[in-house]
Amino acid sequence: MDRVSERRHAGIGRVLIAVYAVLALAATGRSFVQIVRSFEEAPLAYALSAVAAVVYILATVALAMPGDRWRPVALAAVCFELVGVVVVGALSLTHPELFAHDTVWSRFGMGYLFIPAVLPFLGLWWLRASRTRTAA
Repeated sequence: MDRVSERRHAGIGRVLIAVYAVLALAATGRSFVQIVRSFEEAPLAYALSAVAAVVYILATVALAMPGDRWRPVALAAVCFELVGVVVVGALSLTHPELFAHDTVWSRFGMGYLFIPAVLPFLGLWWLRASRTRTAA
């Protein structure tokens, strides 16, 4: 691993990747159970949980990969996550009839202690901070 990757994957970077990995596992497990058990009860909500799971898996992998080749993928995943949390969070509060059951991003991730609402901001900050250090 080069020095840039070592810096990006140490300290806060390592914690951020671990939190993304835990959320990826939680969202994947939740969506799998929801879809297998009762997809017909809330297809929109359960499909959104599956989308969230894929986004968290992609973000985890992209953040964990060494070098800068995966940085654009990480940036796209984290930005998609941010938009998803904001849109689904707002809609779940203003139009609860759309969501018969909660998703990972419902009410801005309240079921996950609001971690989904904070995590994309931390991810974007870390991508910028590690890039700034790389250029220096």
